[in-house]
Amino acid sequence: MDGIIFDVDGTLWDSTDTVAESWNNAIREHSSLDLVVNRQVLSGLFGKTMEDLYRALFPQLSDEERTRLGTLCFEYENKLLLEKPGTLYPGVAETLQALSKNYDLYIVSNCQCRYIEILLETCHLKPYVKDTLCYGQTQTSKGKTIRTLMERNHMDTAVYVGDTKGDADACKEADIPFIFASYGFGDVPDALQTINSFPELLDFDFT
Repeated sequence: MDGIIFDVDGTLWDSTDTVAESWNNAIREHSSLDLVVNRQVLSGLFGKTMEDLYRALFPQLSDEERTRLGTLCFEYENKLLLEKPGTLYPGVAETLQALSKNYDLYIVSNCQCRYIEILLETCHLKPYVKDTLCYGQTQTSKGKTIRTLMERNHMDTAVYVGDTKGDADACKEADIPFIFASYGFGDVPDALQTINSFPELLDFDFT
């Protein structure tokens, strides 16, 4: 096996509170919408592409207005996350450190540019991750983004760890195995492999 690829939100960390605060600030300062984003709203949106988020949150706006406001929300989010980073799930840092001794580790997410880098910087995970790729860079489906990362790193085989049905579907598109992180935001009842805590990955046989 050439590498383990990870999702971010609901798999490595929970940034919901900071994201909600930043989005509410952007919406209040740059629109007249009567909208408050909270944990419940965001938990159902994590894992979607940026355009899908815009449509879900701002259905009353035109495409141009959605993109303008959504872009501002992500700018506010990246800035605030540097001050108030998300919270790693228990054992994430230690497990990544241990896994990196035997496997190449990667991250693929449907997030905006800089989001993964902020995670790696603020949580001191950069030494353990070989490469990353996000929707903000590729503008393609997560399955295609996974394949792009695999191709540029000359990977023939990989496994993906994520927490949503969208992650499972992306793995089918990319034709790689999926490991469901049940402690995250989603539900994948038909997942063939499941972890209930991140350190359980240490007991997996990835060969």
